[in-house]
Amino acid sequence: MLQIKQDRWQGFFSCCSVRLESIILYFNQQKVLPEEVDSSDQFKWYKPMHSTDDITYEYFEKQNNRTINYKEIEFTNRYQYSNYHNLPYLDYVPFIRKYFYPSQEVQQLIKDIEKKYKIYYPNTCVLFYRGNDKATEVNLPSYDSLLDAARQIKEQNPNVRFLVQSDETEFLHKMLELPNSFYFKDEIRHIPKQKATVDHFDINQNLRFSKLFLAITIIMAKSQYIVCNTGNCSMWICLYRGHTQNVFQIT
Repeated sequence: MLQIKQDRWQGFFSCCSVRLESIILYFNQQKVLPEEVDSSDQFKWYKPMHSTDDITYEYFEKQNNRTINYKEIEFTNRYQYSNYHNLPYLDYVPFIRKYFYPSQEVQQLIKDIEKKYKIYYPNTCVLFYRGNDKATEVNLPSYDSLLDAARQIKEQNPNVRFLVQSDETEFLHKMLELPNSFYFKDEIRHIPKQKATVDHFDINQNLRFSKLFLAITIIMAKSQYIVCNTGNCSMWICLYRGHTQNVFQIT
């Protein structure tokens, strides 16, 4: 059994990156997959204080029978800061499908959101901005740089529909000025620009909104175009997508 330790309390996709890194490290060292992965020390923001429960399967299916042929693979949480176009997605996709495939509940959330907002993926462009406390880790790009990318995409596809997603209220307001733009009004949390995270507000809702955000991330990954900045959330959009075609990483 692989027991994952996480020293710091971290956001949802940071936990996912640590989990993936630990599984791949085990795979490299043992040359086999772990029979069981214990993540009870993870996702602490999303369960009751002092709980030792493993809530992994609130988000992901229990380990399925997918097999992965051995080869040494490189992955680290630090890759969130890299150029996503350079990541070896063919190496990662089998691990995503085995250990991070959405649970039945999350799959239903995806279907509900798709229906509610009438999402048509071939005509959807995601404008994703992870702001607020991410500024303590990376230099955040300007809103205008993402807006410029959006306008270039609209020139190529005049009927494109913009899905705006952010934890930063000001970004939502700015991008929603674009024609044919929308956001998930009831399914996300956002706060005015500050060095904080939405997970520190109304913490009793963290589990619910983390499931919704996982569903939304998979929806973003399925969209035709993705404009995003740098961070774990954006990297996981690409990991679920399995490639970076039509992905515009703004740094």
